[in-house]
Formats: sequence, structure tokens, C-alpha cells
Amino acid sequence: MKRFLRYTMLGGALLAALPARAEITVGFVTSLSGPASSIGILYSNGIKAAHLYRDAVAGETIRLIQLDDGSDPSAATRNARKLVEENKVDILIGTSSAPSSLAMAAVAAELKVPMIAISPINVEASQSGDRWAICVPQTPALMMKAVTDRMAKNGTKKVGYIGFSDAWGDLVYNGAKAAEAGGHLAFTTDQRYTRTDSSVTGQILKVLATKPDGVLDGGSATQGALPLLALQERGYKGRLYGNPALVNADFIRVAGKSAEGIELPTGPVIVAEQLPEGHFAKAPSLAFRDAYQKANGTPSTDSFSAYAFDAWLIMTDASKRAMAAEAKPGTPGFRRALNEAIFSTKELPGTEAVYSYTPASSFGVDARGVVMVRLQGGTWIYAP
Repeated sequence: MKRFLRYTMLGGALLAALPARAEITVGFVTSLSGPASSIGILYSNGIKAAHLYRDAVAGETIRLIQLDDGSDPSAATRNARKLVEENKVDILIGTSSAPSSLAMAAVAAELKVPMIAISPINVEASQSGDRWAICVPQTPALMMKAVTDRMAKNGTKKVGYIGFSDAWGDLVYNGAKAAEAGGHLAFTTDQRYTRTDSSVTGQILKVLATKPDGVLDGGSATQGALPLLALQERGYKGRLYGNPALVNADFIRVAGKSAEGIELPTGPVIVAEQLPEGHFAKAPSLAFRDAYQKANGTPSTDSFSAYAFDAWLIMTDASKRAMAAEAKPGTPGFRRALNEAIFSTKELPGTEAVYSYTPASSFGVDARGVVMVRLQGGTWIYAP
């Protein structure tokens, strides 16, 4: 009995002498309720697929903690702070709207935790010059240049705009309006509505009063269908243009035939099967779709979930380099090493773009990450 106890104690001492395994902890915030939930649920599905696809880095497991911000920037702030201060996460990923993502980025900079934004936001450097957040999606300027180029090609010269009265509506409008400098088109009006509005009749009447050749929809998800439904009710026959936030099944379901023929820019994942062989996004996109099916039990039909998947690819790619610096997950040293590794990402192919980041900018996507698509019979068709 004494010999058994001696061996047991010796075994315990040897185990204690071994280095403790430290899992990488990811704090993910999305909107599972509220107006942004039609997109937020897709992000949640995407992160499930990503975790199933890759749940460890260099032998260390990845722990995922998900919280719902209810489409509220204040809740996003509280969630981010809780994840860092109580759950001790190594990195933040989120969330479903630009205002809430900006709120999270402010917490990330304050607490010096890396963040990957999955909404298109412009993250400024902190007062110390550090930058603690990158953005996965293509910049609105890059996306909207693609759609205004298509307007010019189509001969659309007078464009009416209707979009959200928030940061996203501003990003879409400002990105598209930059094309006016080239003299190929002009915006006739700038109409706005809130994400909780149930009617945009007044705004659409003002748009139609300017007799535009085309209308640009600056909404998103189901709420993005409101302008198109109102245009259809009034017999509008001009061209329709949109933004990447309209690419999801709920938008198609609600908009129905009113969205037929709309052209908009998006990432290549949405038309993965239609891409030519050798396209950078084809293999990652098909791998994503396989993981999505396994994780969620349904096929992927949107582009939003893929942004969460790509955020995971960036995070795991950077984690390998951060761990090589001998910093342990769960420590401030690892957070800083991970942040530096994220900003050194170079030519990483994903489902939506080829990602390269530098400390000079939070955006890391070029024109390779943009394709034009057209809605035909409820299906997005590659329209290069």
C-alpha cells in the first residue's frame, strides 16, 4: 500500500511539473435577437461551421464563447467587456451591425485585446498609435465602386438613393457618391429610414419624384426589401442596384419578385460553383459550405456566415505565429503577440477575399474580393 501511495505521489509530481495546457479562448458577439438578427443568426451559423472546421491550433484547443447583443450597441459594449474581464478571452470577433461593431472595437482598444470585426467599419488607431481591430469585409468604398462602375456600363446616369439612417446607410451612400466626381452619374436624392420602420412610402415618393434611371438600395437583410416592395407597388420599371448586405435568403424571401434583376457587389463565396477553375476563393468556399452543412444541417445560402468563417481562418492562422513567440494563451503577452500576428497576415486566401494586413490600416482586402451578381428567379447569378 505504501509503495502504491509513493508511486501515486510521484506520478502527481511529474504531472505537476509538465507545462499546463492553455486553450485559446474566443469571445464571439452577434445579434440573435432584434432588428439585426436576420444577419446575426447567419454569423452565428458561420462561426459554428468555423469551429467545426478547425477547433485547435498547434495542439491547443480553441474554446468558443458566444453572446447575443440584441442588436444594441450598448449591449455589444457590455458583452465585449464581460468577455475580456470575466471570461479572459484572447480575442473578440463580432458583430452584426456597424454601430455595435464600433462599440466593441472601442472596448478592444481600451483593454488591449485583438478584435476581428465582421461588419465593415473603419477602426482608427488608439491614442498610443496601436491598432487593435481589423475588419474582414470589403470596404464599402471598394464594393460601391464596383456597383457604380456597373451603373456607368448600363448607362444609368440619374440615381435615387434610399438607405438606413445610420452608419451603414452613410457608408453605402458615401462610397457610391464618390463616383459623381467622374461625371458618369449623379445622385438625385438621399432618402433614409430606420431599421425598425415598417413603411418607406414617403421616402420612395420623393425618390420617384426625381425621375431616376436607377435606384440604389442602401438597406440590409429583410428591412432592405422595403424600398423594393414600395417601388414595385408604384410601378417602377427602372434599374435596381444594391449593396452586399442584401445577400441573404431572408431578403429574397421578403422582397420576392420586387427584387428581380437587382445588381449588386458581393464576395465570391455566394457564387462559388460558378467561379472559374483556379479562382482563389473556390476551394475555401467549397470547404466552408461542407463545414456549414455539417454544423447547421442546412446548406449555406448567404454571404454573411462566410465572413465569420474567414475571421476564424485569420485568427487561427495568426495564432500559429503568436504561439511561436512562446506567449501562452490567456495572458496579456499572448494577446499582444496575437494582435501583431494578425496585422502581419499576408496573402491568406479565404471565401470572400485574399487577406493582407498592415499596422497602417484595419482593412486588408483588394478588388480580388469583389464580384458583381444579379438576382434571377430567386438565385444569385455571377455577372462579371
